[in-house]
Amino acid sequence: MLSYDTPVSVNGQSPSSPANLSNGRQSIPSSPKASRLPAPVHPNGVLANGVTSNAAYANGRRASKAHHIWLVTGPAGCGKSTVAKYLANTLHLPYIEGDEYHPKANIEKMSNGIPLTDADRWDWLTALREASIHELDQGHDGVVLTCSALKRKYRDVIRVAPYFSPNLHLHFIYLHATEEVLLQRVLARKDHYMGANMVHSQFDILEPPTAEETDVITIDVSRSVEEVMTEALDRALKTMDETQAADPQQ
Repeated sequence: MLSYDTPVSVNGQSPSSPANLSNGRQSIPSSPKASRLPAPVHPNGVLANGVTSNAAYANGRRASKAHHIWLVTGPAGCGKSTVAKYLANTLHLPYIEGDEYHPKANIEKMSNGIPLTDADRWDWLTALREASIHELDQGHDGVVLTCSALKRKYRDVIRVAPYFSPNLHLHFIYLHATEEVLLQRVLARKDHYMGANMVHSQFDILEPPTAEETDVITIDVSRSVEEVMTEALDRALKTMDETQAADPQQ
């Protein structure tokens, strides 16, 4: 029986042990699926929005038994939903919007500018992990989800997922930029509960992934969204190829 009091090495990582997490898998409803971003491709292989497409390559990849969870992380304003939806659409994977799994109490706190505590996040993180596993149980080869995952111990909660399957690979795509850049982006948002004052509170607790977190892909998002999406897809495809090359049986 898996216990959070006994850290398990997963994907080369050694998760920390939040004491208040529940053991075992929860029974939760199917995860909500946001509509995927359209990605029309012109004959020259360039998307209508100007992004050079790897979709043909992605669609033509040899079927693999390996399963992948792609968790797009980073503080408010970094573009998690945009990048995650693009990856889900191009790779034909289900998409989970992490914000939709926050309980009402969490959303009310954030709407009022009150930072969430660790206790506020445990059930939310566990629900996201279980929603991802649920999608894979439905027969999908992978799933893409968003979650700020600001601290190492938050990421470690999701890192428990591969414990349930030897062919499951977890990857974090960490989107980073300066606080000033992200603050400008959040200020430009309309009708979103995450206020600009929450950006600073997120940077106060942010623990950027370290070199020993080898399952993390780091991408600078201070560039155009087209450049960010292209790099995210390129690196996701490369990671899948490397995974299959390491174990041809998958």
